[in-house]
Amino acid sequence: MYAQEKIKPYKGNRHKREQVEQMFNNIAHSYDVLNHSLSLGIDRIWRRRAIDRLKPFAPQRILDIATGTGDFAILAARRLHPQSIIGADISEGMMDIGRRKVAAQGLENIIRFQREDCSRLGFSDNSFDAVTVAYGVRNFEHLDQGLSEICRVLTPGGHLLILELCTPNRFPMKQLFGIYARLVMPLIGHFISRDSSAYTYLPATMAAFPQGEVMQGILRHAGFREVVFKRLTFGICTLYLATK
Repeated sequence: MYAQEKIKPYKGNRHKREQVEQMFNNIAHSYDVLNHSLSLGIDRIWRRRAIDRLKPFAPQRILDIATGTGDFAILAARRLHPQSIIGADISEGMMDIGRRKVAAQGLENIIRFQREDCSRLGFSDNSFDAVTVAYGVRNFEHLDQGLSEICRVLTPGGHLLILELCTPNRFPMKQLFGIYARLVMPLIGHFISRDSSAYTYLPATMAAFPQGEVMQGILRHAGFREVVFKRLTFGICTLYLATK
Protein backbone atom coordinates (compact mmCIF):
# COMPACT_ATOMS: atom_id res chain seq x y z
CA MET A 1 0.00 0.00 0.00
CA TYR A 2 1.26 3.46 -0.92
CA ALA A 3 1.34 6.17 1.74
CA GLN A 4 -1.34 8.36 0.12
CA GLU A 5 -3.78 5.42 -0.03
CA LYS A 6 -3.93 5.46 3.76
CA ILE A 7 -4.84 9.17 3.95
CA LYS A 8 -8.57 9.92 4.13
CA PRO A 9 -10.42 13.25 4.21
CA TYR A 10 -12.45 12.45 7.31
CA LYS A 11 -12.27 10.34 10.47
CA GLY A 12 -13.97 6.97 10.65
CA ASN A 13 -13.66 3.48 9.22
CA ARG A 14 -15.29 4.03 5.85
CA HIS A 15 -13.21 3.24 2.77
CA LYS A 16 -11.19 6.06 1.24
CA ARG A 17 -13.28 5.90 -1.94
CA GLU A 18 -16.49 6.61 0.00
CA GLN A 19 -14.91 9.50 1.90
CA VAL A 20 -13.45 11.03 -1.27
CA GLU A 21 -16.88 10.85 -2.92
CA GLN A 22 -18.44 12.62 0.07
CA MET A 23 -15.69 15.25 0.12
CA PHE A 24 -16.13 16.18 -3.52
CA ASN A 25 -19.91 16.25 -3.22
CA ASN A 26 -19.44 18.61 -0.25
CA ILE A 27 -17.11 21.03 -2.05
CA ALA A 28 -18.55 20.78 -5.58
CA HIS A 29 -20.22 24.21 -5.30
CA SER A 30 -16.89 25.94 -4.61
CA TYR A 31 -14.41 23.60 -6.31
CA ASP A 32 -13.64 25.75 -9.37
CA VAL A 33 -13.20 28.95 -7.38
CA LEU A 34 -10.89 27.20 -4.92
CA ASN A 35 -8.82 25.55 -7.66
CA HIS A 36 -8.07 28.85 -9.33
CA SER A 37 -7.61 30.73 -6.06
CA LEU A 38 -5.23 28.24 -4.43
CA SER A 39 -3.05 27.97 -7.55
CA LEU A 40 -3.24 31.72 -8.32
CA GLY A 41 -4.66 30.75 -11.72
CA ILE A 42 -1.58 28.75 -12.75
CA ASP A 43 -3.69 25.58 -12.96
CA ARG A 44 -5.11 26.87 -16.26
CA ILE A 45 -1.61 27.04 -17.74
CA TRP A 46 -0.80 23.53 -16.50
CA ARG A 47 -3.95 22.16 -18.13
CA ARG A 48 -3.17 23.74 -21.50
CA ARG A 49 0.41 22.50 -21.48
CA ALA A 50 -0.72 19.00 -20.59
CA ILE A 51 -3.41 18.77 -23.25
CA ASP A 52 -1.06 20.09 -25.90
CA ARG A 53 1.22 17.11 -25.26
CA LEU A 54 -1.51 14.95 -26.80
CA LYS A 55 -1.87 17.03 -29.98
CA PRO A 56 0.69 15.05 -32.05
CA PHE A 57 -1.30 11.85 -31.45
CA ALA A 58 -4.73 13.31 -32.40
CA PRO A 59 -6.75 11.04 -30.09
CA GLN A 60 -10.36 10.61 -31.16
CA ARG A 61 -11.79 8.67 -28.19
CA ILE A 62 -10.78 10.13 -24.83
CA LEU A 63 -11.61 9.06 -21.28
CA ASP A 64 -11.13 11.78 -18.64
CA ILE A 65 -10.93 10.08 -15.24
CA ALA A 66 -11.59 12.11 -12.07
CA THR A 67 -13.17 14.61 -14.43
CA GLY A 68 -14.69 16.64 -11.59
CA THR A 69 -16.54 19.64 -12.99
CA GLY A 70 -15.27 18.91 -16.50
CA ASP A 71 -12.70 21.67 -17.04
CA PHE A 72 -10.07 19.30 -18.44
CA ALA A 73 -12.58 17.52 -20.68
CA ILE A 74 -13.89 20.83 -22.04
CA LEU A 75 -10.40 22.13 -22.75
CA ALA A 76 -9.50 18.83 -24.44
CA ALA A 77 -12.58 19.11 -26.66
CA ARG A 78 -11.60 22.65 -27.68
CA ARG A 79 -7.89 21.97 -28.30
CA LEU A 80 -7.84 18.36 -29.55
CA HIS A 81 -11.14 18.18 -31.50
CA PRO A 82 -11.84 14.51 -30.74
CA GLN A 83 -14.92 12.54 -31.76
CA SER A 84 -15.93 11.85 -28.17
CA ILE A 85 -14.91 12.37 -24.55
CA ILE A 86 -16.31 10.53 -21.55
CA GLY A 87 -15.83 12.34 -18.27
CA ALA A 88 -15.78 9.77 -15.46
CA ASP A 89 -15.97 10.46 -11.72
CA ILE A 90 -17.38 9.02 -8.50
CA SER A 91 -18.96 12.34 -7.49
CA GLU A 92 -22.32 13.10 -9.06
CA GLY A 93 -22.23 16.54 -7.42
CA MET A 94 -19.10 17.47 -9.38
CA MET A 95 -20.37 15.98 -12.64
CA ASP A 96 -23.72 17.80 -12.35
CA ILE A 97 -21.79 21.07 -12.50
CA GLY A 98 -19.78 19.70 -15.40
CA ARG A 99 -22.94 18.79 -17.30
CA ARG A 100 -24.21 22.35 -16.95
CA LYS A 101 -20.91 23.73 -18.23
CA VAL A 102 -20.91 21.40 -21.21
CA ALA A 103 -24.50 22.33 -22.08
CA ALA A 104 -23.71 26.04 -21.80
CA GLN A 105 -20.84 25.62 -24.27
CA GLY A 106 -22.81 23.44 -26.70
CA LEU A 107 -20.51 20.44 -26.35
CA GLU A 108 -23.11 17.78 -25.46
CA ASN A 109 -22.48 15.97 -28.75
CA ILE A 110 -18.81 15.46 -27.80
CA ILE A 111 -18.69 15.23 -23.99
CA ARG A 112 -20.81 13.05 -21.75
CA PHE A 113 -20.40 12.16 -18.09
CA GLN A 114 -20.56 8.76 -16.44
CA ARG A 115 -20.17 7.62 -12.83
CA GLU A 116 -17.24 5.22 -12.64
CA ASP A 117 -14.92 3.66 -10.07
CA CYS A 118 -11.40 3.83 -11.49
CA SER A 119 -10.49 0.48 -9.95
CA ARG A 120 -13.31 -1.26 -11.88
CA LEU A 121 -13.91 0.66 -15.09
CA GLY A 122 -17.04 -0.34 -16.97
CA PHE A 123 -15.47 -0.22 -20.43
CA SER A 124 -14.21 -2.91 -22.80
CA ASP A 125 -10.54 -3.50 -23.47
CA ASN A 126 -8.93 -1.13 -26.01
CA SER A 127 -11.80 1.39 -25.88
CA PHE A 128 -9.87 4.69 -25.85
CA ASP A 129 -7.00 6.34 -27.73
CA ALA A 130 -6.14 8.49 -24.70
CA VAL A 131 -6.93 8.61 -20.98
CA THR A 132 -6.39 11.77 -18.95
CA VAL A 133 -6.31 12.26 -15.17
CA ALA A 134 -5.87 15.83 -13.90
CA TYR A 135 -5.29 16.29 -10.16
CA GLY A 136 -7.06 13.04 -9.32
CA VAL A 137 -4.70 10.09 -9.35
CA ARG A 138 -3.54 10.68 -5.77
CA ASN A 139 -7.17 10.10 -4.70
CA PHE A 140 -7.19 6.53 -6.06
CA GLU A 141 -7.91 4.09 -3.24
CA HIS A 142 -5.84 1.43 -5.04
CA LEU A 143 -3.26 3.12 -7.27
CA ASP A 144 -1.84 -0.01 -8.94
CA GLN A 145 -5.30 -1.38 -9.71
CA GLY A 146 -6.50 1.95 -11.10
CA LEU A 147 -3.49 2.33 -13.38
CA SER A 148 -3.82 -1.27 -14.59
CA GLU A 149 -7.48 -0.63 -15.43
CA ILE A 150 -6.49 2.47 -17.39
CA CYS A 151 -3.91 0.45 -19.31
CA ARG A 152 -6.56 -2.19 -20.07
CA VAL A 153 -9.04 0.24 -21.64
CA LEU A 154 -6.40 1.99 -23.75
CA THR A 155 -5.73 0.89 -27.32
CA PRO A 156 -2.22 -0.44 -28.06
CA GLY A 157 -0.08 2.65 -28.63
CA GLY A 158 -2.59 4.80 -26.74
CA HIS A 159 -1.52 7.38 -24.19
CA LEU A 160 -2.15 8.12 -20.54
CA LEU A 161 -1.70 11.75 -19.52
CA ILE A 162 -1.49 12.51 -15.80
CA LEU A 163 -1.27 15.97 -14.28
CA GLU A 164 -0.71 15.84 -10.54
CA LEU A 165 0.09 18.23 -7.73
CA CYS A 166 3.14 17.47 -5.62
CA THR A 167 5.43 19.09 -3.10
CA PRO A 168 8.59 20.87 -4.28
CA ASN A 169 11.79 19.21 -3.08
CA ARG A 170 14.29 22.05 -3.41
CA PHE A 171 15.10 25.09 -1.30
CA PRO A 172 13.48 27.62 -0.98
CA MET A 173 10.25 26.46 -2.67
CA LYS A 174 10.05 23.38 -0.45
CA GLN A 175 10.01 25.52 2.71
CA LEU A 176 7.74 28.22 1.29
CA PHE A 177 5.25 25.71 -0.04
CA GLY A 178 5.27 23.85 3.28
CA ILE A 179 4.08 27.01 5.04
CA TYR A 180 1.49 27.67 2.35
CA ALA A 181 0.15 24.09 2.51
CA ARG A 182 -0.04 23.92 6.29
CA LEU A 183 -1.50 27.34 6.98
CA VAL A 184 -2.95 29.06 3.91
CA MET A 185 -4.64 26.21 2.02
CA PRO A 186 -6.81 24.95 4.92
CA LEU A 187 -7.75 28.52 5.85
CA ILE A 188 -8.86 29.49 2.34
CA GLY A 189 -10.50 26.09 1.85
CA HIS A 190 -12.57 26.46 4.99
CA PHE A 191 -13.52 30.06 4.20
CA ILE A 192 -14.80 29.30 0.70
CA SER A 193 -16.00 25.69 0.93
CA ARG A 194 -16.78 25.40 4.68
CA ASP A 195 -14.97 22.05 4.60
CA SER A 196 -11.53 22.53 6.11
CA SER A 197 -10.90 18.76 6.15
CA ALA A 198 -10.82 18.69 2.35
CA TYR A 199 -8.02 21.23 2.20
CA THR A 200 -6.04 19.57 4.97
CA TYR A 201 -6.37 16.30 3.03
CA LEU A 202 -5.08 17.94 -0.18
CA PRO A 203 -1.56 18.90 1.02
CA ALA A 204 -1.28 15.65 2.98
CA THR A 205 -1.83 13.55 -0.15
CA MET A 206 0.45 15.81 -2.19
CA ALA A 207 3.29 15.18 0.27
CA ALA A 208 2.69 11.42 0.39
CA PHE A 209 2.13 10.73 -3.32
CA PRO A 210 5.02 9.01 -5.20
CA GLN A 211 6.77 11.49 -7.46
CA GLY A 212 9.07 11.60 -10.47
CA GLU A 213 11.14 8.47 -11.04
CA VAL A 214 9.15 6.51 -8.44
CA MET A 215 5.86 7.19 -10.22
CA GLN A 216 7.58 6.44 -13.52
CA GLY A 217 8.39 2.94 -12.21
CA ILE A 218 4.84 2.44 -10.91
CA LEU A 219 3.41 3.27 -14.35
CA ARG A 220 5.75 0.82 -16.05
CA HIS A 221 4.75 -1.86 -13.56
CA ALA A 222 1.09 -1.20 -14.49
CA GLY A 223 1.83 -2.12 -18.11
CA PHE A 224 3.03 1.06 -19.80
CA ARG A 225 6.13 0.63 -21.97
CA GLU A 226 7.23 4.27 -22.25
CA VAL A 227 6.90 6.85 -19.47
CA VAL A 228 8.26 10.39 -19.43
CA PHE A 229 7.62 13.15 -16.91
CA LYS A 230 8.21 16.87 -16.52
CA ARG A 231 8.07 18.98 -13.38
CA LEU A 232 6.25 22.32 -13.74
CA THR A 233 6.47 25.58 -11.77
CA PHE A 234 9.30 24.72 -9.35
CA GLY A 235 7.98 21.19 -8.86
CA ILE A 236 4.49 22.07 -7.60
CA CYS A 237 2.96 20.06 -10.42
CA THR A 238 4.21 17.11 -12.49
CA LEU A 239 3.08 15.99 -15.94
CA TYR A 240 3.39 12.28 -16.86
CA LEU A 241 2.92 10.89 -20.36
CA ALA A 242 2.79 7.10 -20.64
CA THR A 243 2.40 4.95 -23.78
CA LYS A 244 0.74 1.54 -23.73
